[in-house]
Amino acid sequence: MILDTNALSAFVDGEEGVAEVLRRQVRAAIPVIVLGEFRYGISQSRHRPAYEAWLESQLPYFDVLAVTEETSVAYAALRLSLKRAGRPIPANDAWIAALALQHRLPVLSRDGHFDAVPGLERKSW
Repeated sequence: MILDTNALSAFVDGEEGVAEVLRRQVRAAIPVIVLGEFRYGISQSRHRPAYEAWLESQLPYFDVLAVTEETSVAYAALRLSLKRAGRPIPANDAWIAALALQHRLPVLSRDGHFDAVPGLERKSW
């Protein structure tokens, strides 16, 4: 399962629903895009030291998914397909979706626009 930024933030903040979903997963992954968004967010947080400590101690338990040349092909095709269908999604979410499709993993997110991505399974909490 791939976490989007909101799911990661909710998990770090102790939302039990996210933890419950993750406990049932064999694999939990964080796209490097989500990691960048999360680090950007915590750099501006008044709780920065606590979030940084959590990230340092817990990140080794997740697979961090890097963007590859293969991902770029899926990303470009996905963005074009959604644009032509009149259902574009934010660029970073298109990268997350491309990684999810590439690795054949569902996305844990409350963002319904992931539902517009053909072949992508979205789970919520």
